[in-house]
Parts: sequence; structure tokens; C-alpha cells
Amino acid sequence: KVVPFNSDYSETGLLGLALHPNFQKNGKFYVAYSAPFGSDKTIAPPGFSHLNVVEEFVVGKNQKTPVDPNSGKRIHSLAWPHFNHNGHWIGFGPDQMLYISTGDGGYKAEWTDKKANYNSQKLDNYFGKILRIDVSQSTKDKSYRVPADNPMVKVPDALPEIWAFGLRDPWRCSFDTKGSKQLICGDVQEDSFESIKIIEKGKNMGWPIVEGQMRCFSWENPQVHKDNCDKSAINPAVIEYPNCSAVPTGCKGISVAGGYVHRGSSAQLNGKYIFGDWSKRFDQNDGQIFVASPTKKGAWSMVNTRIQMSEPMANGKLPYVLAFAQDAKGNVYALTAVNSKRNKVFEDAIYLVKAD
Repeated sequence: KVVPFNSDYSETGLLGLALHPNFQKNGKFYVAYSAPFGSDKTIAPPGFSHLNVVEEFVVGKNQKTPVDPNSGKRIHSLAWPHFNHNGHWIGFGPDQMLYISTGDGGYKAEWTDKKANYNSQKLDNYFGKILRIDVSQSTKDKSYRVPADNPMVKVPDALPEIWAFGLRDPWRCSFDTKGSKQLICGDVQEDSFESIKIIEKGKNMGWPIVEGQMRCFSWENPQVHKDNCDKSAINPAVIEYPNCSAVPTGCKGISVAGGYVHRGSSAQLNGKYIFGDWSKRFDQNDGQIFVASPTKKGAWSMVNTRIQMSEPMANGKLPYVLAFAQDAKGNVYALTAVNSKRNKVFEDAIYLVKAD
């Protein structure tokens, strides 16, 4: 069902998983993954890489019986131009709508023939967006309905599923389960500054006009951030930090991983946003976990953490931080890999994040 991995490097595979809000009664869950062409009727332009799809599955009454992987109902399917920047976190909001994140399609999709395409800024495609759909209903030609209050429903030539736009590679999003119930995403940036963004209805999240919080970006000089762009319509990121690839001084990582607002048993972490970064280096594990304090307006403050592990790594660093998860009680977990040689990831482990 999943496209074969490239032997050197790949970002395709299992991309997202979400339980239906009424999962305990209806047994429905949703999976986002990279599928081969020909698995549905989606037509792709020449040279495209794969399909990114969302499928619905149902757990039977006998929960000990494995779900048939071929029993999925195809909900959404996008032809993807390149192997990377897939996004495709999926999750249900407090409104019980299904939200789908999409990346910009990868380098070849955003920068072709030395010309920027600005796919993330355009409303006539699905790249670099947050989509919002209603999977409780369907139409003659779709396995879902578009909610009538989606912001682009009445915008000429815009795709009605779009909830927000201007994202590069949203790697892991989440809704705060209490308090603001905001949708928060980590958006992997180009070279210089990683970012955390609060996604709001109809808002422009900036890419590729700006990188990081509000730094003007150009493909011609991606590491030079001149203050010469129009930022007036952009919703700024609430967190940015230096990327070690281009800003080694004071850098904190090279690929942000969005996390969760802690609502669990650790009083010191209650209401704090826990997120991280894959590593500060490509050649060895040096994962990072951060704690941020949300504010009602403006930038959030963030601090590095000192992590004590029951079984420390050989190099004294944290394992690669792949993503985060949250249980029904609001506790947050870090999903990690001890060794990651390109796509050959092994010795994976999940850790509970708590404060002593």
C-alpha cells in the first residue's frame, strides 16, 4: 500500500493517524500515507512522485481481529510532485471536523526553472495548506463534505477545503485539548529559522514570503533576509529559533517537530507547549526537547530542557526526536530513534515527558 522507500533518503510512508471523535462507538480511524499511482483514479502530471492519501478504516466488534489493510475507504487523494515536504498530519478538531496538513510539494515544486511558484500562497492548489473537511457526510463525487463555514467557500477560484495557507512543511500539529483549543503546528523552514505557528481560519502563515517568525525570504538568496517584503497580510509565527544548517551560533536544531500543550499529571508542565527538533546534526543523534509558555498575544517564550534518561545514549545526547504524542489524560510523549541512517531507522523508543 505504501510506495517503496528510496535507498538513500525518503520522507514518504505512514504520515498520520487520527481516531474518530466517536471511536469507542463507531470504531472509525483515519490513516494518511504515501500511496503508489494507480491505487485510485487520481491523475498525476508527468514526473510526479506519488499520491498522499487519507483513508478511513473501521475496527470490528471483535477488537482482537486485525483490521484488513485493504479495507480502507479512500477519503482524500493528492498527486505529489516530489518525495519530500509531504506534511499530512491529520487530526480532528473540537468541532469534529477532520484537519489535514499539506507541505509545499518539495523543492522541485516550489522552485522550477529558477522561478518561484509560490504554491503555498496560491488558493487554487492544495500545497502548503491546512484543509478542513467533514467526514461524517459525503457527496456524489467526494467521500466528504466541505463545511459551509470554511473561509474559502465563497472565494472565486479558491479550493473550498482550504482552512489556512502559506505553510512549507508542517511536521506535526495538535489542538490544545483545553484552554484556547488552538491548532498549533511546527512548520519546518528552509535554512535559517525554524518555526511554530498558530493556525487560524483563513490566515496566511507566510511561506515563502517569510521564513521563521517574520524574516523576508527569497529563493535567490535564501540565507539573506532583507526587510523588503510585504508582511501586512501574514500571521506571524509565535516561535522561531536558529537552524544549525545556516545559523550555527546559538542554534537549536535543523528540523522542528511540533508537539502538544501539556494537560497531564505534571503540574510544572501544565499549560506548557512541549515540542522539539529532530537533531542539531545530520551525522549523529542530538535530539532536542523544548518547553514554551503560550501567551495570549505575540511571541511565546521557550527554554531548552535538561533531560535525564533511564538509559543514556552512547554519545551522551538525546536520540533523534521524530514526533510527539498525547494520551487521553493529557500527558505528552516523545517518539524517538536511537540511530537514524537516512531512512534506515531502528531502535525506536517512546518516552513520557515529565518534570521532576
